Amino acid sequence: MLNTALQEAVLRVLPRVLTPAQYAGGELNAVRKDHSQVRGKLCLCFPDTYVLGMSHHGFQVLYTIVNADPQWACERAFAPWLDFERELRGEKLPLYGLETFTPLHQFDVLGFSLQYEVAYTNVLTMLDLGRVPHFSDQRRVGDPLVIAGGPGAQNPEMLAPFVDLFVIGDGEESLPWVMDQWVTLKERALRDGDNSFARRQEMLAELAGRTTWAYAPMFYEHEYHADGSIAAVNRTRSEVPTEITSCTITQDFDDIPLPTKPVVSFVRTPHDRIAIEIMRGCPHQCRFCQSTVIKRPMRFRSVETIVAAALESYRNTGMNEISLLSLSTSDYPYFEELVKRMHEVFTPLGVNVSLPSLRINHQLRTLPELMQGVRKSGLTLAPEVARDDMREQIRKKI
Repeated sequence: MLNTALQEAVLRVLPRVLTPAQYAGGELNAVRKDHSQVRGKLCLCFPDTYVLGMSHHGFQVLYTIVNADPQWACERAFAPWLDFERELRGEKLPLYGLETFTPLHQFDVLGFSLQYEVAYTNVLTMLDLGRVPHFSDQRRVGDPLVIAGGPGAQNPEMLAPFVDLFVIGDGEESLPWVMDQWVTLKERALRDGDNSFARRQEMLAELAGRTTWAYAPMFYEHEYHADGSIAAVNRTRSEVPTEITSCTITQDFDDIPLPTKPVVSFVRTPHDRIAIEIMRGCPHQCRFCQSTVIKRPMRFRSVETIVAAALESYRNTGMNEISLLSLSTSDYPYFEELVKRMHEVFTPLGVNVSLPSLRINHQLRTLPELMQGVRKSGLTLAPEVARDDMREQIRKKI
């Protein structure tokens, strides 16, 4: 249900900020649900600007999956630019979800996407603006569960005092599971009339103890070597796992839905195009690459699934460029067939097909012939270093 009072207050200050459309909501394909008709409310929080967050494919994937379930409402929030932050603080207005202008502190779960370390301070800014207690041990049952995932969750200790639960690995199956578990525990506590700090910690320990990929840092203590490195990590509660593993999708990758109705921004973003993830993982072991390690095993979608999703996305957005995403697109096992099919379907529509992240390999020899007649914006090739011996050291043989 729309918080009209907050919406009207925000609309009054928007003429005083740059690019006000990024704070107004109401974009094409945005999903607005009546909160009184759902079990739980999740706000996906991207701790950087709207234009960067709206360019992130994983954000759209999780938004689509959660909203596809009628028992959940999923909204979006982004770190405001300095001018809008100043207006929110000056007018004493909370940061909110774009769909219904619901303040962050009224959601059941806040899910932060940790893509790079320089955005970590924005997590605290968003919690502060959303009127959520900064530290996890200061939150009661009625406060949101603050979770975080993404590449930054692989090294969670910098944000450990502020995040209740780090979700390690793929989010498509883990996020709905966390929502269901937490809301069930919260419903039970509120029926008991218990909104205490202690009850919340019991709930969190019970949740973390039901899986091996959820790390609740408040239940672990660290021992350190003299140089400051970690010597040991000890549990303070027996329920939580001794080792944290990565959540990996158990379904066929083809069965994981693609966001074929992505939210279309009112403002231009760096990746202002349709994105289709064709493959997850990489067959290579470049030593400098985090993604090739944390996204194992390699999984890929079928050509027909990709083409059908791209066509449906085009019809739902009208965008004239499609980007085929993976860590190394030219290593997709049916690369030639995919490019030919995309050419057949999208050339008559005047839609550009973008192929980022191309490894310099034998597949590129066929690319000029495959791409004839298609509008091309460019190719990205990454040799990394100039010398053969250095390429051998980083395991990127070209």
